[in-house]
Amino acid sequence: MPIDLYNTATKRKERLAPLDPDNVRMYVCGPTVYDRAHIGNARPAIVFDVLYRLLRHEFGADHVTYVRNFTDVDDKINARAAESGRPIAEITEETTQWYLEDMAAIGVMEPTHMPRATGYIPQMVALIEELIAKGHAYAAEGHVLFEVRSYVDYGKLSGRSVDDMIAGARVEVAPYKDDPMDFVLWKPSEDELPGWDSPWGRGRPGWHIECSAMAYHLLGPQFDIHGGGNDLAFPHHENEIAQSKCAGHGFANVWMHNEMLQVEGKKMSKSLGNFFTVRDLLDQGYPGEVIRFVLGMTHYRSPCDWTAMGAEEADKTLRRWRDQIDGGDAGTPAPEVVDALADDLNVAQALTELHRLSGEGDAATLKASANLFGLLTEELGGWQAAPEAGDAATLIEGLIAARAEARKNKDFARSDAIRDGFAAAGVIVKDTAEGAVWELSKEYDAAKLEALK
Repeated sequence: MPIDLYNTATKRKERLAPLDPDNVRMYVCGPTVYDRAHIGNARPAIVFDVLYRLLRHEFGADHVTYVRNFTDVDDKINARAAESGRPIAEITEETTQWYLEDMAAIGVMEPTHMPRATGYIPQMVALIEELIAKGHAYAAEGHVLFEVRSYVDYGKLSGRSVDDMIAGARVEVAPYKDDPMDFVLWKPSEDELPGWDSPWGRGRPGWHIECSAMAYHLLGPQFDIHGGGNDLAFPHHENEIAQSKCAGHGFANVWMHNEMLQVEGKKMSKSLGNFFTVRDLLDQGYPGEVIRFVLGMTHYRSPCDWTAMGAEEADKTLRRWRDQIDGGDAGTPAPEVVDALADDLNVAQALTELHRLSGEGDAATLKASANLFGLLTEELGGWQAAPEAGDAATLIEGLIAARAEARKNKDFARSDAIRDGFAAAGVIVKDTAEGAVWELSKEYDAAKLEALK
């Protein structure tokens, strides 16, 4: 089935034409490992996980190579080590493991390769040497800089000119730079910082060179898809393109960027008190599958909004679907769902089709189709069953009758006390035309219910 993807580089939707259908290759920029992953970090992980699943479905699991890196040498990591007094290697090892655990908890598959920058320093040095030899980089005072004006297409990805960038951007002005826009490929390291021997002295790589070197080593000089958040389009991806192209590499054919995430309609910020890590939400009791649903069911090129109401609706939908599939085997994904995802990951249309399958009671097809989103999988199962009421059912029914009698007698203090007690105990009671109906929430507390006797 044809797959159409929006290419940031050309500003249009294009038919994916793999260089080698037996080895479809994708690179996605991963995290800088110095702290817990926040939910904004989780969005690209989920977006490109869905694309990875689609590619595996279309070309075969053995015919897709997916690389997502870890940046484990960075000034943010150095700063965290300095403020905490902990060794850098200890911090990066711990936070890398945190990231893997948190992504697994929201159903993100591990990519084919997860290279760490520190494992590819020789490849970075070799690439820098090649850029110097070809006249696109220069050494100065222990640094190596990429000469931006040597690449005539610089700014094409983000749609900016070099002069406009200088006029409107904050760029580091340093005496060793020939041009303010030139960016660092290598920089010297003090004794207390990580460093490696190089032709320019002991130092460490700049941020941008690592992805070019790792992509080249693991995927070859040219590959199919490069992805990441739209905050990376400039300068990170712009710089990746410049240095890779100037080294003679074709680099990525399709560039994909996901939009940012908001919380309750506002930009996520620690100062606003709406900053959440994935672990925060998991610890608050949100199932990983619910987090995945909310972050993954908005089109990747539109802003995504995490809201408590959205999470509640996702919870209800997933519980209903889980009840329908009831542990049964998956069938074949519905063609309509595959078609929707193949249209630049049109999750809105795909979600409509999933609701249709649910309404038709086609459990096997529903499960297989949802699996393409990483939903209704065995790995994320086990959370959806509501707590068993057991002997509490009789007590709940009796309290509902007592509440009705109190209302009838205008004993509102008693009826309100029962209502509030239900809420505290995690018993959800809804009044309908046919009478009161109830269910237990995942916060059900039997002891609090017993206290209502």
